[in-house]
Amino acid sequence: MKHLNPVRLLQELIRIPSVNPEGEPGVANPGEGDIADALGKVLGDLGAEISLREVLPGRPNVVARFPSDREGKPRLLFAPHTDTVSVVGMTIDPFGGELKEGKIWGRGASDTKGPMAAMIAALSRLPEKIPTLGYEIWFSGLMGEESGQFGAKALAEEEPFDFVIAGEPTDLKTVHAHKGSLWVTLTARGKAVHASAPERGENAIYKISSAIERIRESLLPDLSKTIHPLLGNSTLSVGTVHGGSKTNIVPDHCEATLDIRVIPGEDPQRIINLIRQASPELEVVHLGSAPLFTNPDHPLIAKLSSLGATPIGAPWFCDAAVFAARGVPSIALGPGSISQAHTADEWIACDDLESGADFFECFLRSLD
Repeated sequence: MKHLNPVRLLQELIRIPSVNPEGEPGVANPGEGDIADALGKVLGDLGAEISLREVLPGRPNVVARFPSDREGKPRLLFAPHTDTVSVVGMTIDPFGGELKEGKIWGRGASDTKGPMAAMIAALSRLPEKIPTLGYEIWFSGLMGEESGQFGAKALAEEEPFDFVIAGEPTDLKTVHAHKGSLWVTLTARGKAVHASAPERGENAIYKISSAIERIRESLLPDLSKTIHPLLGNSTLSVGTVHGGSKTNIVPDHCEATLDIRVIPGEDPQRIINLIRQASPELEVVHLGSAPLFTNPDHPLIAKLSSLGATPIGAPWFCDAAVFAARGVPSIALGPGSISQAHTADEWIACDDLESGADFFECFLRSLD
């Protein structure tokens, strides 16, 4: 069986658009269907049992189960995500997969087609070894991580696992703790009148602006009280404010969004209650992604650390937390830097990609 070159594999993956359709994707046909088909063929050629499991219309998870020499082994899942963020505003060909300056360029090169290619390349080097390992090896390309984490949520409900490695660009460090996110939408209603007589109306923008100040005055001191040893404190950022229709009309509608990054152990509902108390006149809608904490004393984290993958925390969130919320020890790990994720000229260094494939191979070989 032929070993896969991680550089060439990554180039092929980048050339398959898989932009998340939420927001403004910047492509005519967003979604993960094409890359799921391609991954299914690649993983099937490596001897895995393949299933494409539709999560949303035209947007499947690709799930691969590798052969095992006996039943009842603990299950280890490699789980990068197949979707990327928008390509709007990119300064390079997002789907070129160009190799120059010792780097591969394109959307997903870092987040997370690079880690994905490293994982698959490592798996391709061990066709006879994998069945004999102490773990049953699974791989899944998860759809929808960039918005909603629908793929991870679906697979976590469908299959039991004993350890999950979410593929993310972590500089080959073991992220065993990260913040969660709480995205809040505030909506103010007012009364529109001609701007020459503003006293006759109700200005929705004024309502939002004063509410944001009250929320900041109430929430920021509260969030700073609890310090996580790896992640610091929870944070608050106002992301967007949209309101009004014309300069000469008092606005009857205004909307603002908040991004709150939540440390493990914090109660998101408590934060929402504080926001509601500070802005009783506003409509408050929220959605969230869970924080992650997996005990660094776990034997596989210790093994990863012995191979050089130092346990660390991170301020961002990923699919690992979805599995951890169901009691499955989970981490994020992969080559490349998070500083390149979502950028206008996204890339990953070839040396880092090769090192990632070598690392995952060493890790797999250690699972006797």
